Amino acid sequence: MPSLTQRPSQMDKTQFVTTYGDVFEHSPWVAERAFDRGLNEQHDDPVRLAEHMGQVLSDASPEEQLQVIRAHPDLAGKAAAAGDLTNDSTREQAGAGLDQCTPEELERFTRLNESYKARFGIPFIMAVKGGNRHTILAAFEQRLNNSAEQERQEAVVQINRIARFRLEDRAS
Repeated sequence: MPSLTQRPSQMDKTQFVTTYGDVFEHSPWVAERAFDRGLNEQHDDPVRLAEHMGQVLSDASPEEQLQVIRAHPDLAGKAAAAGDLTNDSTREQAGAGLDQCTPEELERFTRLNESYKARFGIPFIMAVKGGNRHTILAAFEQRLNNSAEQERQEAVVQINRIARFRLEDRAS
């Protein structure tokens, strides 16, 4: 079982939030609540910590979930082109090849991002680690057929996957 270099179970709240407050994009309140729910030695494992923190997001009100969802950047969007992504988002999008899109693929991402936001009022969220631009575009098109409630729930699932990947990366 891999362990995080800094053991969450041994931290005070300030240390924990400083260290893990960025795991959920621009939403340190998730780390604050996870700490308040209690940490023990099992949370020194990145998967267990991700589950613990993910439960905080899953238990949050729909409005709070939407705040976290809206804090995420568009995939292959303007923030990426301008270099305005967090280090984690930059690494994740590059790992999926989104920094290597052809002009046609970028146009398709732009069109799908706009359609998705117009339909749901939130950015398209997908844990892209292990994926590529082709699978992401296919998921984009398929998920446009979902309801707003399905997409809010799916975004929470995807954000929790992203958090798990981020915590696992920090442990390696």
